[in-house]
Amino acid sequence: MTKHIFVTGGVASSLGKGLTASSLGRLLKARGLRVTMQKLDPYINVDPGTMNPFEHGEVYITEDGGETDLDLGHYERFIDENLTRDSNATTGSIYLAVLAAERRGEYLGKTVQVIPHITDEIKSRIRRLANDDVDVVITEVGGTVGDIEILPFLEAIRQFRLDVGRKNVCYVHVTLVPFIGPAGEQKTKPTQHSVTELRSRGIQPDVIVCRSEAPISAELKRKISSLCDVVPAAVVNAADAASLYDIPLVMHSEGLDTQVCELLELNSVEPDLEDWKALVRNVKAATFPVRIGIVGKYVALPDAYLSVVESLNHAGAKHGVDCKIEWIQAEDVEGMLAAGRCGDLDGIVIPGGFGERGIEGKIATAQFARENLVPCLGLCLGMQVMTIEFARHELGLAGANSGEVDPLTPHPVIDILESQRNVTDKGGTMRLGAYVAELGEGTQVAKIYGKTVVSERHRHRYEFNPKYRSQFEGTDFLCSGLSPDGQLVEFIELKNHPFWIGTQAHPELKSRPTKPAPLFDAFVDAARLRAEGRNPHLIDLENLDPTDLRVPR
Repeated sequence: MTKHIFVTGGVASSLGKGLTASSLGRLLKARGLRVTMQKLDPYINVDPGTMNPFEHGEVYITEDGGETDLDLGHYERFIDENLTRDSNATTGSIYLAVLAAERRGEYLGKTVQVIPHITDEIKSRIRRLANDDVDVVITEVGGTVGDIEILPFLEAIRQFRLDVGRKNVCYVHVTLVPFIGPAGEQKTKPTQHSVTELRSRGIQPDVIVCRSEAPISAELKRKISSLCDVVPAAVVNAADAASLYDIPLVMHSEGLDTQVCELLELNSVEPDLEDWKALVRNVKAATFPVRIGIVGKYVALPDAYLSVVESLNHAGAKHGVDCKIEWIQAEDVEGMLAAGRCGDLDGIVIPGGFGERGIEGKIATAQFARENLVPCLGLCLGMQVMTIEFARHELGLAGANSGEVDPLTPHPVIDILESQRNVTDKGGTMRLGAYVAELGEGTQVAKIYGKTVVSERHRHRYEFNPKYRSQFEGTDFLCSGLSPDGQLVEFIELKNHPFWIGTQAHPELKSRPTKPAPLFDAFVDAARLRAEGRNPHLIDLENLDPTDLRVPR
């Protein structure tokens, strides 16, 4: 029978429940167990797809097109498994399902209540992930114990142990042990209060993960054990780590996975963590500085580009590179370029986004990177502004733009497809999830991927306008990847440039710590070569004088 682990949090938000759950998932998978994960979010939005990135951070997209919480990105990156839309459930989606069932008469006229109808729907979402192909389901409950919004979730997971049996459920509670400067000591009282609050909801934690700045003493662990009614071995300390990739190793050294396996009576071998240890060594050895500019609309909240940053770090670890991120507000780009403040960048990423704000700055960035041979990777909207830039400055299409930004543009080189133009439900015009692309033989992207058929995840509404394809043909601008029917442009690249590549997709969503996304892998390598003073576009040519490899900075 599938085992279930529920991860809750107390005292304060942002303690690292998601990373704790992800690390535990990695450790259990390293023991040969089949693991999947899930996030239960207390907000009333149906999903984060319409939420402001400044409010919520990035929207993570699953293979099947689910718009989900960014914690699913941590889950996928750590356990190296593709999750689905069923791995994210919000209060909004749960109430929507219950109300729809009530309208259909499924409750036979009964009064619809939080208990049992809402809690039953929550439990059904948890059960969806339990099947013969899964040994362990790890479910993170968003929010903090004591929040009014998560009460139905706590009640549901309390009932769940009764439904499936005590030996099939483990409760892991993440809490805080703060250091009080004037007193000069760490305090366990917040943890005690948090556990008391959780127990008042009928849940006795089996394991307590104590977050702290510095390691806590064995004496404090014994105190928490005694006052919170858990065995001493089940008090796990997660002190601040140098890197998030250290966390699984820290958790293992503290015995988290061992304790959970004993509680759930999981027969497993000792975890094989050699590949993860090698990753951590590579991260620590990645010291060569490379300056990467991320030109975005939401740079005030870096979580809006979390997967982009992590993908750069994955590639950096592989190439021995320390990616020094320069956050550049798109509206400020033109002034920065005029002042010569972008000339020392080794690479530029133009990430996705929606709306007109900052578009001209992104277009100016694409032009700067193209004309100055700076490696540039355009993602989704990034590819679109690269297309607009080339159309304006090389094809002479004055006023070229996206129909999203300027509905009256004389040259909508980026536009919504005719088949979608009259669809009133904007969600219905979105291309979401994994789509296949066919890459041109001999193109740069085909060499990077090492194959000509690839699949990447999408989240966008506007496309490269096929009416303008013919005007790009015969130039240095290549439509190097198309949809299988040849109608949609999925990848673009520039001849005679070290790395000026855009994709309509979001390859950052499939990058893994031990397997960097191919485009990010190649981009970081190109940026590294530029930082070293070499032209990456020329390195494969034979019989070159070394002085020809210098790049003007």
